[in-house]
Amino acid sequence: MARTKETRANAAPGAGTIFALRAIGLVLLTRWLFSTAQMDLGASLQAMVSSPWACINLVFLFLLIFLPGARAVAERPFHPLPQWLRQALRLFAFLGFLFAVWSVGAFAASAGWRRAVQAVAATNGWLVAAPALYAAVLWICRPRPLWRTNIAARRFAIGRYAVALDPATRTVIVWAERRKVGQYDARELSVRWAAGQDRPATPTPTPAVAIGAMSELQGGRSAPRGAAGAPSLARGTFGRRPKIELLWDSPAAAGHNRQTVFRVALSNEGDRVAARALDTSLQQV
Repeated sequence: MARTKETRANAAPGAGTIFALRAIGLVLLTRWLFSTAQMDLGASLQAMVSSPWACINLVFLFLLIFLPGARAVAERPFHPLPQWLRQALRLFAFLGFLFAVWSVGAFAASAGWRRAVQAVAATNGWLVAAPALYAAVLWICRPRPLWRTNIAARRFAIGRYAVALDPATRTVIVWAERRKVGQYDARELSVRWAAGQDRPATPTPTPAVAIGAMSELQGGRSAPRGAAGAPSLARGTFGRRPKIELLWDSPAAAGHNRQTVFRVALSNEGDRVAARALDTSLQQV
């Protein structure tokens, strides 16, 4: 099958993420250069050498602007960045966010809220924008699956895990973010729901699952329990979210019987729909 040619009008999924990160990096770099330009060159260089925070900022800006190894690929729309780069950006952005919030909070506590508001106005809102930009990088680099759930294509996204089922070869491939967890025989996998209650073994026809899933995603209503067969998203004790486990039970693999491939909490309605569809698809293989 011929693939769609990627042009400027039809960019690969993930290009927007790369553009957003580089734009944030350029904004931070511009503001940093503007601040150092108001100081003497020798004094600013000496302060940079003697300040570990300045070195951390330089590394962070370099990674954020150049994004080494980043490439938008249609097969992984939510992960155009290498895993090491995503983790590094998350770490530096978290440190930057803490430092910015601590600096602004300490200044407001010592100088008073009136002078703090005046300082925000004098810096054109930068004292508020800087923590927001670091938080934006944290949000963009948050743990995500490779793709969105597509029941018709047998692709499921639950939490940060992505599952691809091939009915022709009866194989299942599981990814944790961008890292491949493994490839399994679909007949050896099963879904175990919260509180150790396995779903009833009576399979639901695929069209019913697809229709129920689409109605839930569009209308926000839960399918009847008799048709769905999956527990609701009601929180348990102390507000804990219900969890599911993907189990691998292979009689042929010595020492691998009844192992947990992943365990994840169902944090939203989309996760529950994907988990129920995955359970039904595995039972129909």
